[in-house]
Formats: sequence, C-alpha cells, structure tokens
Amino acid sequence: MKRFLAVLVLLCFILVQAGCGGQNQDDSGNTDGVSQATEGRYSELEIRDYEGTRLDPSVGPRDNSISGIQEVDIASYTLEITGLVKQKMTLKYDEVLALPSYEKLITLHCVEGWDATVLWKGALLKDIIDLAEADEDANSVIFHCVDGYTTSLPLVEILEKNMIFAYSSNNITLPASLGFPFIVVAEDKLGYKWARWVNEIELSSNADYRGYWEQRGYDNEADIN
Repeated sequence: MKRFLAVLVLLCFILVQAGCGGQNQDDSGNTDGVSQATEGRYSELEIRDYEGTRLDPSVGPRDNSISGIQEVDIASYTLEITGLVKQKMTLKYDEVLALPSYEKLITLHCVEGWDATVLWKGALLKDIIDLAEADEDANSVIFHCVDGYTTSLPLVEILEKNMIFAYSSNNITLPASLGFPFIVVAEDKLGYKWARWVNEIELSSNADYRGYWEQRGYDNEADIN
C-alpha cells in the first residue's frame, strides 16, 4: 500500500510539473497561452489584440494549398468579373483598394482541426459584383485562383452576410501564404471556401457547381455547425 501511494504521489508531481491542471505553458515556459511556434508566425507589424479579443497570426500553421504558396506579380495582376453579368470588368489591384473598405473580426475554421481569429479588411464582394451588374439568373459565384483552385458560394449568402474580399489581415498587407492579393472571407463557411489568390469572380446560374475539394467529396455547403 505504501509503495502504491508513493507511486501515486510521484505521478501527481510529474503531471503538475508538465502543466496539467494549471495554466497552459508554451515551449519556453511562458503562461500566456501562446506557444513558441505560434509566436514565431506573427509578423512584426501585425496587431495581436482587437477590442479585447486575442488575434491569431495571419500565417497559418502549415501550407495546405494545392500547388504551394503563390507569389503574385501585382504589377501585372488583374481581377476579372465574368459570367452572367451585364458588363464584364477587369480591375487592377489599386482599383479594388479604392472601393469602400470594411473590417470584420472573423474566425477561419480549417477542416484539419485548427482555427484562426483574424481582423480582416477589404472591399465588399457585393460592391465588386455591382460594378459588373449581375444578371437575374445568377445564383452562384465561382472563384477562380492563380493556382487553378476553384470554389463557389451562393450569391444570396454573399450579399446577406456582406462577405469581404480581403486584402489586409491584422492591419498588415495580406501575406502571400494567406492569398495575396485577395482572399474570400467566407464567413460561417469551412476553410476550403476561403479562396486565395483570386483572379476571377464568375457569376453563374449553376447552384450545384463543385470546386476543387468539392469534386473530391467535400460538402458543397461547408457550413460551420
């Protein structure tokens, strides 16, 4: 019995030293809940708190794009608005930035199990689409990306939620790993709907369109439960 008690006491001591049942410790022994790995992903200039909410780094824990991080030459970059529109449009980067800007604090939820709460800034997708004037038959928006990735969202959800076409995260220019020049902030949708490196916005009547991951079995709704 004495031997059992001794082992039990030793086990409790080990658990306490490891931080179980107490404050979370990072790799360097700090107790602010931020690990060394997370700390290393913050840009020097990005803000870390917004109205009492701790912000996560703009750079995610790993790259999960289909063809690696894209480096877009902004001098030659154009954004095309095509499909079921009254007038096809071609916009330069600065022309999108010239539109009214909006900020939203939104959490990205990845199917891999991690999430990131970030302060996003950008133009409303509605304002961009209105420049080209969507046809009455348009019910879906297909996003085409520099790396060949595609995904889609219902037009009505984009309008109702005032979804942002972001060019800034945590008060810094959107990093390449996050989709510079633009990422679709697909509020209340899983991460594969957050199209990065977007270079074409296509208005469509195909409500069943399936993008890259949706063709491979991912749910086309992608709603966060």
